[in-house]
Amino acid sequence: MWRFLHLTRVHTRNFFTNWSTYDAPVSTKLRLTATNRLRALRTGCCGNHGQPGC
Repeated sequence: MWRFLHLTRVHTRNFFTNWSTYDAPVSTKLRLTATNRLRALRTGCCGNHGQPGC
């Protein structure tokens, strides 16, 4: 259980860090987030580390 909570915290932190540090307009960030989340749901990973939504 502890490992699950730890991984959840790490992924959540990465999500918000990627959103705040990625230099692009909000519309681009929203598009990338939607694309990356859909890809991650299908394959398990979006493959675009550092982008919003990944």
